[in-house]
Amino acid sequence: MSSVSTLVSVTWLAERLASPSLSSRAIRVLDCSWYLPMMKRDQRGEHKLQHIPGALFFDQEDCCDKSSPYDTMLPSAEQFEAYVGNLGVDNNTHVVVYDASDMGLFSAQRVWWLFRVFGHPLVSILDGGFAKWQAEGRGVSNEIPKVAKATFKATYTPALVRDFDFMTTNLADKTAQVMDARPPGRFNGTAPEPRPDVDPGHIPNSLNIPFGKILDPDSKTVKTPDKLREMFAASGADLSAPLVATCGSGMTACGLVLAAFLCEKEDVPVFDGAWCEWFKRAKPENIISEAKKE
Repeated sequence: MSSVSTLVSVTWLAERLASPSLSSRAIRVLDCSWYLPMMKRDQRGEHKLQHIPGALFFDQEDCCDKSSPYDTMLPSAEQFEAYVGNLGVDNNTHVVVYDASDMGLFSAQRVWWLFRVFGHPLVSILDGGFAKWQAEGRGVSNEIPKVAKATFKATYTPALVRDFDFMTTNLADKTAQVMDARPPGRFNGTAPEPRPDVDPGHIPNSLNIPFGKILDPDSKTVKTPDKLREMFAASGADLSAPLVATCGSGMTACGLVLAAFLCEKEDVPVFDGAWCEWFKRAKPENIISEAKKE
């Protein structure tokens, strides 16, 4: 199956929504907004009020493993098939994901990763997101389109996912460098985690590459591959070696996967349970925190 651009511009999408014949495939736009509770934003309510015309809402708190004690964990292949099929997505659909974060990107990259995990390379991220869409004066809508149910067949790609057992074994054998996308305070243990039952800190030997570093704060778009390579190099991450990405709950980790993908390293997996699972299951000596030293 041929691929599509990992990032698409606001202009590209606006032109194709206005003239669908410009695209060789049907395009399905998905609003994948998700926020931490402390952000005090209602992603579902905001979508109902305004979204890119024709967009449907991809609820990351619905399309996940609800039996897990951890947030927004990977759904089963069958659950994903049914969920995206109800959004009118089949295996030939070009999916374009975005979110409405003020940063330009915060959660849509997780759904980009989900589609790749389930064998669908025809997925792009709207560069700059809804923030850039609005900044350019593009039209918005409060209409929720009705779409015909489609059939999507998932092909699970286990190499893009890592679990707690792998991460524990990795402490000793150092198979992969671990990159953590959380802000420095949470990584170091000096700022609180957003979840009250989780303390800050990090996995031993992991590297801190805060998610925001992949974005240009002025344009709200993802940095160029050259700038991203500089970011990885400065952090000590070796793009020629095995890597694995983590964060608080598996959301912003996908941003580091995206950044590596844009640097032509397309095999970086996500530790899906992320810090929430590690904190609750790891041995105390494997929870590194500056706060412990005080």
